[in-house]
Amino acid sequence: MILHSIDAGYFKLDGGAMFGVVPKTFWNKLIPADENNLCSWMMRCLLIEDGNQLILIDTGMGDKQDAKWQGYYYRHGEGELVKSIRAKRYSENDVTDVILSHLHFDHCGGSVKWNAERTKFEMTFPNARYWTHSEHFESAIHPNPREKATFFRDNILPIQEANQLFFVDKVAEKPFKNIEILTADGHTEKMLMPKISYQNKEIIFIADTIPSHAHIPVPYVMGYDIRPLQTMIEKDNLLSKASENEWIIFFDHDPLYDCATVQRTEKGFALKEKGSLVEFF
Repeated sequence: MILHSIDAGYFKLDGGAMFGVVPKTFWNKLIPADENNLCSWMMRCLLIEDGNQLILIDTGMGDKQDAKWQGYYYRHGEGELVKSIRAKRYSENDVTDVILSHLHFDHCGGSVKWNAERTKFEMTFPNARYWTHSEHFESAIHPNPREKATFFRDNILPIQEANQLFFVDKVAEKPFKNIEILTADGHTEKMLMPKISYQNKEIIFIADTIPSHAHIPVPYVMGYDIRPLQTMIEKDNLLSKASENEWIIFFDHDPLYDCATVQRTEKGFALKEKGSLVEFF
């Protein structure tokens, strides 16, 4: 097995939204905001070569939307999904499976692209099975008012129409030999958190339950979460397991670090080690 951190670019979101009720005086020391109160966040994906499978977790926001929409999120940086995959000496045609942690635009938008003539959509990974949870898919197709603005049908329905959509909860056999799929319901309905067994260690793609190292404290919960109290329960449970079992946490949005380990202290959970993916293996 080989793991690769994939840079799908940076974008900006409001710092207050990303940290909920936590005062700016606390979080701004960790993730500084610009003059518009916006913070830069990475769209980080994980590529896993495991035997005859090449598995990609998440696909960033893509570039289907027009320039005006893109401008709302200040897309920046040199990273781009397919370019980053090719830099690892793979092709988008090599990807056999895409695990979408959830269907918010910044996690699944790169799954679908315009064709060369920009007349219709086609799959970015034409040979891949795309995986989500059936209950999450239903929540994305029939969104609640809180999430409506972040679920785009153009990111979702073309996958189903191409017959490349699969549900992790509807298959008889486990689709991945060394990946266990955990779920969470605080950020959105049935978000997937793949936990990978690699080199006698466990690495968890914790998705938006803990989007960055600055979100390790249990009360640091995003304003985007549909059930913030549930997120806190899930975080406490996951961090307990991570500290006890020395799990490596892989961050999807951290602008500085790929991964971290955590430890329990008298004041709660805290970072133990942090750095790039290659520094942990």
